[in-house]
Amino acid sequence: MTLRKRKGMLIKNTNLNLVSIEMTTRTITLAPGDEKLITAEEVLDETLRDYLQVRGVSIVRPTSDEEEAELRERLA
Repeated sequence: MTLRKRKGMLIKNTNLNLVSIEMTTRTITLAPGDEKLITAEEVLDETLRDYLQVRGVSIVRPTSDEEEAELRERLA
């Protein structure tokens, strides 16, 4: 069995209102149409997953390896 490498994601606020997501690692605030990178671990955050369920934010695409490395460096 091959282990799959988990990747971060680019998320987007698809609402007409400001969205503030208080995750265990950090708080992300997105204006309508804003996009933000999140780490692979943050993808599993329960609060973020709640926003995804009600379409408060949407996943746009997985992060590239370069984006993931840059994000981890910035958050360290």
